Amino acid sequence: MSRRRLPAVLVALALATCVTAAWSYYKLAGAGETMLGEAKKFIASLDAEQRAKAVIGYDEATRTDWHFIPKPDGQREGVRVRDLNETQRKAAHAMLKAALSEAGYGKATKIMSFEGLLLELERGKGNKNARDTERYFFTVYGVPSPESKWGLSIEGHHLSLNFVVDKGHVVSTTPSAFGANPAIVKSDNLPSIAKGTRILAKEEMLALQLVASFNDEQKKEATLEKLPTEVRNAGAAQPAMDEAKGISVGKLTGQQKSVLQSLIEEYANSFPSDVAKERMEAVQSGGMDKIKFAWAGSPKEGEGRYYCVQGPQFQIEFVNVQPDSAGNPANHIHSVWRDLRGDFAVPAK
Repeated sequence: MSRRRLPAVLVALALATCVTAAWSYYKLAGAGETMLGEAKKFIASLDAEQRAKAVIGYDEATRTDWHFIPKPDGQREGVRVRDLNETQRKAAHAMLKAALSEAGYGKATKIMSFEGLLLELERGKGNKNARDTERYFFTVYGVPSPESKWGLSIEGHHLSLNFVVDKGHVVSTTPSAFGANPAIVKSDNLPSIAKGTRILAKEEMLALQLVASFNDEQKKEATLEKLPTEVRNAGAAQPAMDEAKGISVGKLTGQQKSVLQSLIEEYANSFPSDVAKERMEAVQSGGMDKIKFAWAGSPKEGEGRYYCVQGPQFQIEFVNVQPDSAGNPANHIHSVWRDLRGDFAVPAK
């Protein structure tokens, strides 16, 4: 029996309508909705044993237990990438992509890949830290649904990403930590990671550009007496609540304000556009003139440096003082964005 075919013009119109509808959905869907869909697919891909590791109660105390250091096996919640099959890995990375922007996903995956470089650099040195590109853990807290509040953590060495989604809306993305060892790749050790590669280039170079533009009086006001060796409250459930130090935005020139704005945006733009927009709105709603920039250390490559950008509602810290695994001085970055209203969607006390 022959089948009736729609005229070509009607087929074309139907396809166009479907494409337009699909595009409108993806354009309008927020990060929380996309994350919800990918989280459900990820959980569905796991077997019972994996699901028991990967999905934990939202109110468990471990939800706020975070860090970017290389922890021994058994000290991180979640399911490890190494223990996932190819289909499950794709689902995990689809969830990570949904939680970050394209730029942020690029940074996260490069950080993971650098574990392979560290393995080569530390080979034969007796380092007890296990360097493994697949030693990153994915954890879902609670049951993802359009009506629920649930959390997501992706964590391992030099990476700690923590999210809370409430009724389909991302309400927390902190603490978010990105690190790099080495900050600048100084030699050709792996064909896949070329000499000169940098993961967090703008986070460092924009701050250096700002400091280089300071006059003597501005530099004196911005500079801390002591060079910190680490970001504050690393691993603590809430950020340090010390009063902001350094030079206030109101004492910067228009060009300097623009550079500082670009620096803050570089951190915000690691996340999807709607999340980045809300981050920047929080920055601005607290009052731009209440933001302070603090600096310590040296602008010279190979010499330690630190900065903090802090306003009433947020805190960014960056430190590069440790040597890299090849022994090059001050070539090892830790950076973090924290919410002074409360990390993990837990109100600060």
